[in-house]
Amino acid sequence: MSETPAGRYADQERRVATGFPADTVQVHADTEALVNAAAHRFVEVVSAAQAARGHASVVLTGGGTGIALLERVRREPGDIDWQALDVFWGDERFVPAGDPERNELQARQALLDHVPVDPHRVHAVATSDGEYPDPVEAAAEYSATVHAHLAEYGAFDLHLLGMGGEGHVNSLFPDTDAVREEHELVVAVTDSPKPPAVRVTLTLPAVRKSRHVVLVVGGAAKAEAVRAALDGAAPVDIPAAGARGTESTTWLLDKAAASALG
Repeated sequence: MSETPAGRYADQERRVATGFPADTVQVHADTEALVNAAAHRFVEVVSAAQAARGHASVVLTGGGTGIALLERVRREPGDIDWQALDVFWGDERFVPAGDPERNELQARQALLDHVPVDPHRVHAVATSDGEYPDPVEAAAEYSATVHAHLAEYGAFDLHLLGMGGEGHVNSLFPDTDAVREEHELVVAVTDSPKPPAVRVTLTLPAVRKSRHVVLVVGGAAKAEAVRAALDGAAPVDIPAAGARGTESTTWLLDKAAASALG
């Protein structure tokens, strides 16, 4: 593994203007090493937050790598106090309960059903066949939950993100209303370019209310978007470029995803 400050890639004027710390980039040999590093970072941030404040919060991501890191945490949880952890999701497919495409279901199968989390501290997005069958209403309900948490605790401790080949994070796709959102923390997406079309997503303003943001990215198909994000692309073009943590932003890459960095 190699670790490089992102200064050689980043637009420093943009970083100074936003007031966020510069990115850290870690390059790992392969997918297994990438997943191990992401799981280690999960345990590290959560444990440190609990040691400092008595509690922690994490925003989970889906996708193959996102679920694999949860499986790894399940096997090596360190000293996490599961009863003192709030769990959120960065986005959710707006489908019925029990649909295998739900990020919540995948996360439960990978980790949450196997550790003693407090069910009242697991904050899932409403399902399309539940109490809030309209995605706009579901987004408003989740927004209220997010606002209540942030009012009490100030920030999320850890926001995990995957990234698509075009640079999307959560369900924030390039050149869409959702990625342009500057005020709301949660919005409904009804025209996602990736199916299913209807989703609920945290916005970039919500991501930026995280102390630590970790982007976990693998594969050569994402290399150009990684380079563009670290070169200071506009978030409307490369949404990952707008994902910033108030204390740290860490890119965990495999060699293929880092191949365009030079």
